[in-house]
Amino acid sequence: MAANTAPIFSIAGDIKWGATAITTANTAKDGTGTVLTVFTANGDGGFVQRIRFRAAGTNIATVARVFINNGSTNATAGNNILYDEITLAATTISEVSSLAVYELPLNFALPAGYKLNVTIGTTVAAGYFVSVIGGKY
Repeated sequence: MAANTAPIFSIAGDIKWGATAITTANTAKDGTGTVLTVFTANGDGGFVQRIRFRAAGTNIATVARVFINNGSTNATAGNNILYDEITLAATTISEVSSLAVYELPLNFALPAGYKLNVTIGTTVAAGYFVSVIGGKY
């Protein structure tokens, strides 16, 4: 079979986010347990450029973990891989200054049906909104 000889570009932007702010800790490092699904590649696959974490208010420090899931149940550890993680500093809501936004560059293609799932290491009060910037094939 011949390999693809031309670069593949996404046909349309694809911006997705978690249904709610993530607040509850999940200390499993294998992608099992309670996760927030923030991106699912469509039937032709998808490209994920970056993932952003924005505090919803006052939170203690935590870590955010990003897992790639093969489209099957995340309850089976073999369906998940820990891709990256980022420290999220403690935040205090303010009416005169902005809260920090944390961003991880991803820059990879996901096969059709694959998902990005997110967890945090400690339970926080206000939570984090998580969004993914990418594209559809």
